[in-house]
Amino acid sequence: MKRIFFIIIMFWNLLFGNSIQAQDWANKARYAQANKDLLKDSSNCPVNIVMMGNSITEFWEELHPQFFKNHALVGRGIGGQVSSQMLARFRQDIINLKPRIVVINCGTNDIAENNGPYDEDITMDNIKSMTELALANGIKVILSSVLPTDRFIWNPGVARVVEKIQHLNLRIKDYCDIMHLPYIDYYNSMASDDYSMIKHFTDDGVHPSSAGYEVMEAKLLDTLETVNLTY
Repeated sequence: MKRIFFIIIMFWNLLFGNSIQAQDWANKARYAQANKDLLKDSSNCPVNIVMMGNSITEFWEELHPQFFKNHALVGRGIGGQVSSQMLARFRQDIINLKPRIVVINCGTNDIAENNGPYDEDITMDNIKSMTELALANGIKVILSSVLPTDRFIWNPGVARVVEKIQHLNLRIKDYCDIMHLPYIDYYNSMASDDYSMIKHFTDDGVHPSSAGYEVMEAKLLDTLETVNLTY
């Protein structure tokens, strides 16, 4: 039910705008108090891994809170956000928390044109900027693929969705290879033969179901183990 309400609100905002977001476009207020509370405890319990993302990350923590707790993950996903909004709040929601690791998942809403026409170069620049900011502050970076879908129900007019996702994922993977960064390929584990998300893994074609998040969790833990990161 929450996902349906979220999609309705996002569609409304795309059509008519949102005066509150205009005042806080990156929604830095969303985690402001949580960040303060976390920093109070960080001297005794340093922040380990922060998950930066959009609604896919936000819903993940809501559906599987025990997974986040068990593996010391801090969720910083905000529904509807594009990569430029994540970059704008990156210092507050990531750098200031001084985590050991940040896992970044973004690009879905860029392609969905949540903030205007999609420009792949701008999206990649934002991903690179977040990566460079993290590395410059001693934070290890893991980048992940955009999840599969063939359409966005809140913006069905977006063309060549599959092609755009696949090409952006190739660029993210290439960038990880150049920078020697871990890359989590959710896409190939969750895509059906027609490149939509496997029906069992999603309720709306874009966001993972509980079963979909289980696939993502296995991929995340495999990546952490492969790069010899400990909790």
